[in-house]
Amino acid sequence: MTVSIRATGARTGLQKAALATGALFLLVGILGFIPGITSNYESLGMAGHGSGALLMGVFQVSVLHNIVHLAFGAAGLLLARTHQQARSFLIYGGVIYLVLWLYGLLVGDETPANFVPLNGADNWLHLALGLAMIILAILLSPRTTPRRSRKRDLKSQP
Repeated sequence: MTVSIRATGARTGLQKAALATGALFLLVGILGFIPGITSNYESLGMAGHGSGALLMGVFQVSVLHNIVHLAFGAAGLLLARTHQQARSFLIYGGVIYLVLWLYGLLVGDETPANFVPLNGADNWLHLALGLAMIILAILLSPRTTPRRSRKRDLKSQP
């Protein structure tokens, strides 16, 4: 199997998954700065557990937390350019989110170590995101050529 290093043309399923994941993180980062979608917007802090802003009324956010989502989203869009980079984004990004899940469980909601900030809903979302990203990377890694190309290749065979 060969993996294309081209950044243009048809994308593999893995690249599409990384692109969608990156776009989702960008969207969440933007929504975290919109009053109404983020409740208690007036209490949005720069960082720390004292930020009372809640994305969709559930997930505790801060300016730092939103910026992390934006950066993670941008990384996903950039790394979706090749199959290998997309795989790395999903696997290592998933590992990062699993570490964040553990961190959130260990530091607690109201301690100074909770600088991002993270609440219980964030913690369980991080677990789900981490597992989903790693599972996507594993399931979609074997397919290294876009489906369109495979069909074309099969038609050209005698």
